[in-house]
Amino acid sequence: MAGRRPGGSPRNPRGLNIQAGHPAADLPVQLCGRLRSDRVFRLPVPPRPPRADGRPPRHGPEFRLADPASWPEPAVTTSTDTARYGQAVATAWDRPHPRLTRRAAWAGHTGELPILEGTLVRLVVERLPGERNPKPLWLWCSTTSATAAQIDRFWQAFLRRFDLEHTFRMLKQTLGWTTPRLRNPAAADRWTWLILAAYTQLRLARPLVIDLRRPWERPATRPARLTPARVRRGFRNLRPKTAQPASAPKPSRPGPGRPTGSTNRRPAATQPVGKIRDGSTPTQPERQTS
Repeated sequence: MAGRRPGGSPRNPRGLNIQAGHPAADLPVQLCGRLRSDRVFRLPVPPRPPRADGRPPRHGPEFRLADPASWPEPAVTTSTDTARYGQAVATAWDRPHPRLTRRAAWAGHTGELPILEGTLVRLVVERLPGERNPKPLWLWCSTTSATAAQIDRFWQAFLRRFDLEHTFRMLKQTLGWTTPRLRNPAAADRWTWLILAAYTQLRLARPLVIDLRRPWERPATRPARLTPARVRRGFRNLRPKTAQPASAPKPSRPGPGRPTGSTNRRPAATQPVGKIRDGSTPTQPERQTS
């Protein structure tokens, strides 16, 4: 999806939030992913003294996320006051890189392994919702020489990722995006646009419905900005009051269906799953027909 989105170019890259281990190479995007707190990175190689013998090193000193003694002076430090998390302090280091090994995605790489430099961001907030103990959040971004404005945009864009996850969860579980078993991509595209139209109606109907909350739910602080799930509860009371351009549905009964004992003459097409056959796996010999 990131590669097909129009407008992305090396001069005007798009943002893409990922989790650690997500491959997205050769795309005009800026990667920003979360890291585990025990990862180890390498700093750039320091200037080599004159007349030094031996092969020049490719990796600098270690940067251990769990060891503050290995951290050098940060390149950028920002402080932002937020209403949800209190004061958010972001500390960034420029050009750390992971030391790649020929495993996982790099197992079949030919030639010398590349050095992927980026920006390490450590975010510390004052509080979390629900009286939880806040822990530092580590991010790695593919941009180098980032400014203070870019650092703030990185962690703010990553926090917005959770809003997108809740949106996809509602599209799948509540609106039934993945419920039908569609046979061709064109039908899947039409169904996706219908789901998006229904979701848009829920967003537009927020100021028109009454909050029908559950007994265990908190009252809405801003009734004009209800969540789509709460709008859906009151949408059935709003729909009879709106104009209906379509005529009333006619009563009907389901068709007879396929007769009992008959076979399906229109089987669904089998789509390729994209598996790569290993050379060591023996293949079954083809049957000879006489």
